[in-house]
Amino acid sequence: MLVKDVMSSPVVTIDEDATINRAAELMDKDDLGCIIVTDKEGKPLGILTERDLVVRVLAKNVPPDTIKAKDTMTSPLITIEPDATINEAARRMSRLNIRRLGVVYKGQLVGVLSSKDVLGVMPELVEIIQERALIEGEKRAEENAKETEEEAALLAGNCARCGVWSDNLEKVDGEYLCEDCRVEVKSEE
Repeated sequence: MLVKDVMSSPVVTIDEDATINRAAELMDKDDLGCIIVTDKEGKPLGILTERDLVVRVLAKNVPPDTIKAKDTMTSPLITIEPDATINEAARRMSRLNIRRLGVVYKGQLVGVLSSKDVLGVMPELVEIIQERALIEGEKRAEENAKETEEEAALLAGNCARCGVWSDNLEKVDGEYLCEDCRVEVKSEE
């Protein structure tokens, strides 16, 4: 499963010079936990999360209409490609201890992937992995059974060296030999 299959899109952004009041209004209006902060050209600079608002504004008792998004955001925005796997995204989030990734395609911000998005598809991924393991296990069991049948069938038959029927063939140097021929081979060595 790929990032583009589960990311949130389109992305809600805010200009770097907008006030925290405006950012909070947008987050409330669109029921978002984060908003992407962009420069004048629309390039992503960072991410403004609920945690950023709490830690950098509320906890410090800063009036939200006096501080700008660029002064409160977490920067730089950590990104991932839309064709990356969910596993890659989850590993990156875990390694960097973050909950959201910007999704960038050809330099353009096309989505946001959150840990909630990843968790939403995890049961499906677990089922897929279990099904694949079951199928591969069944294939291996069939292959092993086939090999065992072939080996059992070859344990009785004509000796590859003398051509005499034997109920006790054993593989020696890639050939199935009767007991007498095995003794001869050992004595020749």
